[in-house]
Amino acid sequence: MGYVSAVPVPQPRARAATAPDATGSRRSLAAGLLLGAVGAAVVLLASGQTWAEGKAAVGGGSLPLTADGQDVTGLPAALALVGLAALVAVFAVRNAGRLLVAGLLALCGLGAGLSAYLGASDSAALDEKAAQTTGNTSATIDALSHTAWPYVTAAGGLLILVAGLLALRYGKLWPTMSGRYERDGTPRPRKAPRTAPDPDRPEDLWKALDRGEDPTH
Repeated sequence: MGYVSAVPVPQPRARAATAPDATGSRRSLAAGLLLGAVGAAVVLLASGQTWAEGKAAVGGGSLPLTADGQDVTGLPAALALVGLAALVAVFAVRNAGRLLVAGLLALCGLGAGLSAYLGASDSAALDEKAAQTTGNTSATIDALSHTAWPYVTAAGGLLILVAGLLALRYGKLWPTMSGRYERDGTPRPRKAPRTAPDPDRPEDLWKALDRGEDPTH
């Protein structure tokens, strides 16, 4: 007479459907972390480089002046720092909170990229330096030129934006840092009470000795 097992047998289709999801989760997670971290590093680095160059008329000559990204606008660097914090916070929250943080990450990238792009043709920072240097509030910069660093900064902002979009799309599949410390609500199995070893069973005596117990009690 045969017996029917009550244990469900895993179906090949279920396993096949789960594998691509896990692979996509790992890939999107790695890409999001890499793009977010690299993008923030690029923005912070490029914001400290020279964005604009020019000359201010002083007496009968001219004085060369430069302005870095922080002189033009401090917004990209500030948003990059907020984006880094949001990238870490994505793994500390879940559900709706994760969507909100992922949206903040994407907005930080978008804001950093746009502000850097708009600052690529800015001349106000050098005009201000010219006025401070010459003591003439109406002094302006001649032979104004710009470097490629504002566009590098904008590219870093786009990387942060892509990281935020990945978090919005795949963040629900990513792990949570606090998950390993939280209970899942399932009851823990109870340990079976220890019984005194049976003297008539040598295997019980050996097990008690292995546990460091006194087999006579």
